[in-house]
Amino acid sequence: MKRQVIIVGAGASGLTAAIQAARQGASVTVLEHTAKPGKKLLSTGNGKCNLTNLITPENAYRGGQLSFIKRVLENITVGQTLEFFRDLGLVLTDRNGYVYPNSGQAASVLNALLFELEHLGVSIVTDCQVIEIKKDLSLVTSKGEKRADALILAAGSSAAPKTGSDGSGYELAKALGHKIIKPLPALVQLRCREKWYKQAAGVRTEAFVTLKIDGKTAAADRGELQFTDYGISGIPVFQISRYAVRGIDAGQQVTAELDFLPSMNIDNTRQFLSERVKRLGYRRAEEFLNGVLNHKLNGILLKEAGIMNEGLVKNITPVQINRLVSALKGLKTNILASNSFDQAQVCSGGIDTMEVDPDTMESKLINGLYLAGEILDADGICGGYNLQWAWSCGILAGTCAGKGISNRCIALKKARSAYPGKHRQE
Repeated sequence: MKRQVIIVGAGASGLTAAIQAARQGASVTVLEHTAKPGKKLLSTGNGKCNLTNLITPENAYRGGQLSFIKRVLENITVGQTLEFFRDLGLVLTDRNGYVYPNSGQAASVLNALLFELEHLGVSIVTDCQVIEIKKDLSLVTSKGEKRADALILAAGSSAAPKTGSDGSGYELAKALGHKIIKPLPALVQLRCREKWYKQAAGVRTEAFVTLKIDGKTAAADRGELQFTDYGISGIPVFQISRYAVRGIDAGQQVTAELDFLPSMNIDNTRQFLSERVKRLGYRRAEEFLNGVLNHKLNGILLKEAGIMNEGLVKNITPVQINRLVSALKGLKTNILASNSFDQAQVCSGGIDTMEVDPDTMESKLINGLYLAGEILDADGICGGYNLQWAWSCGILAGTCAGKGISNRCIALKKARSAYPGKHRQE
């Protein structure tokens, strides 16, 4: 009789796990609480699906146990993931390290997964709410009770609930005894105190953003900064947001310093402004930064420096120049909150990875229970890293659950031998 594997969640990690479990010869059923599988996957990369990245900086992943994350990604690498998708018929394209389907459509990735699942005879049950998971791996669902030899919990996080991520998996894991690190929004916009944001709304500009928590630098990133009427957005803000949100949740003082001339140091900036005073002395002070930054931003920075619009450039004092240098190179803003889970791309927090085996993704608390994807306390920066985490977790969990592998040494050997397509059923 075939080994029965049930997967809770039809997202990126769940669908990948289902393929690998079926390739090991298991009978696989995927339970999905929404009407269609893979809805969140369709929205990734603005609908183009940046499915991984060929370059992995040291800060690409965050979580309570970085050694766990590193181990999982060593077990199932980017190279193995690329082979997995090529084996499904996807043509991939490299855009400066960012890997996309050549079609430019996330639907191509989802369809490739679904086509393979159909070929392997995997059953996907939609509109199925999992009410309870028992320690003997039996499940109570809205469509009756079910029993598994192995169960993979890949129910996602609380981020982007409109795509089906409702956080229900946390409660299922908690009921089984797993510790949950408080889930909070990550890769999300930040809300700030200053009133001038309404004036700056809509401005986009290159900037270096430094996050400070209780006065100490916690994170930094450079890229296109976007101003909203409530605060800051854009890739550099997303990259640092998880630290800001966790700092706010801990009751710490969270601020950011915005450097609008990241290619210049402070001395060069001061010299640059002093020369403009000499060259443009005849102009009105409000015209001093014309051509340097967006005019909305120019007005805010001049006001911060105490430079009045009605004066002349030639009357700008050295003290005002120094203030303007400070504003240009480190405009301070107080961060009060983030946008909600509705706007967050991912979560920080989740199931404590101290309780999960990184060589099998099996729970250390319950035999036969495997955990995969965003439900775990691991999150990545923008650029395909969160999907790579989903693929690595899913491939590893599916392979080991399908084979019934619990021993670490056997798991690593078996999992690594599974790519690409060596267990395909023609």
